[in-house]
Amino acid sequence: MTTPDPVAARAPAKVNVHLGVGPLRADGFHELHTVYLAVSLFDTVTVGPGDGLSLSVSGEGTGTGSGPGLVPGDRTNLVWRAAELLARHAGVPADASLAVTKTIPVAAGLAGGSADAAATLVALDAFWGTRARREDLLDLAARLGSDVPFSLVGGVALGTGRGEQVTPVLAAGATHWVLGIAGEGLSTPAVYGELDRMRAAGRLPDPAGPVPAEAVLAALRGGAAADLGAALVNDLQAPACSLRPDLRRALRAAADAGATAVLVSGSGPTVAALAADEGAAVRMAAELAGVGVFRTVRAVTGPVPGARLLA
Repeated sequence: MTTPDPVAARAPAKVNVHLGVGPLRADGFHELHTVYLAVSLFDTVTVGPGDGLSLSVSGEGTGTGSGPGLVPGDRTNLVWRAAELLARHAGVPADASLAVTKTIPVAAGLAGGSADAAATLVALDAFWGTRARREDLLDLAARLGSDVPFSLVGGVALGTGRGEQVTPVLAAGATHWVLGIAGEGLSTPAVYGELDRMRAAGRLPDPAGPVPAEAVLAALRGGAAADLGAALVNDLQAPACSLRPDLRRALRAAADAGATAVLVSGSGPTVAALAADEGAAVRMAAELAGVGVFRTVRAVTGPVPGARLLA
């Protein structure tokens, strides 16, 4: 038998341009209305022959152990879990070497782990020849994590349920952003827990359901950056800032640098600054890189496609 050639796939980071969070559900998740936007910051997963599974991680967040700021290199990594899940689904041996090359910062509210899992499903589907239907991959993705289905789909999508039910939506043209990662990573469960605590204490409204996303969807269809900026919502911004007060300084710095609008991306600590156009994003990124507030600054564009094989 010939040894199959390695296969590589990449998947993008995401920004939540709308994140409305409802009350805690009986299953421990929150009901969400979110609008995902895939942006031009990618992780790559390369798969090759192996006896059993092995995993290596390089690039952003490389380290050992677990916790914010570190990427595990064992079966606790979503990449490993994605490989095992696809193998069980397809009835094939879980034999492959898995190599993750990261440029998406870790624990930054950008769904880097979800992107890795989505890229793994796409790469291994091709490498193992499992020929999984798109619906099957989406089902497997939802079992891995709330953001993984969107990492497969990419573009712009409305997410409901706990975020795993994704419906692609139309957007007129590109949007330009500067992503500034402020300090070390934040735990998503901790931010949701802080939201529940602040609501229980009366520091934040406790809505019957998540804020609907009609305003931001209309702004995306219209294509005007100013309209999109006025419609941005993130219910996790206040609890993220409560846990990390320095985020308020980061938000102010982005606004002072000329952002059309600014918000915390997902559970943070990434600050997503919307720019009027590509040139404005480049200038803003250069200014923010010099203010000493962010450890990483990237100018990105969206929407971009979801997980895809590389030639």
